[in-house]
Amino acid sequence: MFVTRNLRLASVLALLASSALGYVTISPEGAGASNSHASYAAVCPVSAVSIARCDALVVTDAQGNPLASRVPPAGAYGPTQFHLGYSLPTQSTSVQKIGIVDAYDDPNIAKDLATFDSNYSLPPCTVANSCLVKVNQTGGTKYPQSNSGWALEISLDVEMAHEICQNCQILLVEASSASIANLGAAVNEAVKLGANVISNSYGSSEYSGEVADQNSYFNHPRVAITASAGDGGYGVEFPAASSYVTAVGGTTLNLNSNASYLSESAWSGTGSGCSAYAPKPSWQTDTGCSKRTVADVSADADPNTGAAVYDSVRYQGQSGWYQVGGTSLSSPLIAAVYALAGNASSVNYGSYPYAHSPSLHDVTTGSNGSCGTYLCTAGVGYDGPTGLGSPNGTGGF
Repeated sequence: MFVTRNLRLASVLALLASSALGYVTISPEGAGASNSHASYAAVCPVSAVSIARCDALVVTDAQGNPLASRVPPAGAYGPTQFHLGYSLPTQSTSVQKIGIVDAYDDPNIAKDLATFDSNYSLPPCTVANSCLVKVNQTGGTKYPQSNSGWALEISLDVEMAHEICQNCQILLVEASSASIANLGAAVNEAVKLGANVISNSYGSSEYSGEVADQNSYFNHPRVAITASAGDGGYGVEFPAASSYVTAVGGTTLNLNSNASYLSESAWSGTGSGCSAYAPKPSWQTDTGCSKRTVADVSADADPNTGAAVYDSVRYQGQSGWYQVGGTSLSSPLIAAVYALAGNASSVNYGSYPYAHSPSLHDVTTGSNGSCGTYLCTAGVGYDGPTGLGSPNGTGGF
């Protein structure tokens, strides 16, 4: 199942020609202009109650096949775009450990991260130098079965975290399945193993037991936990609905030719709205929801301005460089910004940006639905799709 955006005839012909060759001849890193006519597809299957799907969307050709190439796609953003676009340093001033929680195993993540780092001349993050650690949900090394969709998600999460915070340690915790129970156990294990920040790029539909589950899996004071707001447009998913996480919405990030920030709007696919069950945290003061409001902050998620990702676990018969978006992109991005800021040990769940909103880009245009209020339409100040805004340096985190 995939979502199709109208393509110009020239773009279609170019995509078909490149697909026939098996690769695209492009520059090593995108120039900053969005590919506003891309088609894209959901990487993971539709979720069920308390069973999560990853929130990654991959750019496809006109027939819906994932576009994989030998070099990063021309329209994809890499480290230069994200650092200059969001005015971010490349390193944290203190040792930080970013936990990445996903389902199933990516057997190639170490070598794929090495390929990514080599392409962008990033500091190596390897098992040998203890920068990259991979464990299962109980902290062991007997990994779950592999899943090509979740492997692409893992590549996105790990590579994004490392490109944003280049001296951070990366702890990948692989859950045995995509159940909230197993993913939650993986979150607890990441905390046990010392993660300062944890990214969760997945979600399920809300369910009545989520309040109990948030208390069991996401209530970790002094650990910054981010969660994707979802890719289905207006509506809320869990764990983004949790009172204990920073719910991360999605934007379309437009850059100048020198990769500096040009503009940003709410991405039409991002999730937002009122939780049906989770209580409203004290630092949220908007009046449109009596319970928890999603989102808190936002970052690039539009597949048209998506990230370059390298993955060799043959997703739908393809391997190589992909252009990937969805709020699966924005969650690890924001997690890594928390790590760059170095404040995780003192943050009170998702409250910090609310006290430091002037340090964010206020995203004031775009919508993800027709609810008729700020819950689905961006505007000045807080709104559902983009929360308080996107990073403008690390001051908001």
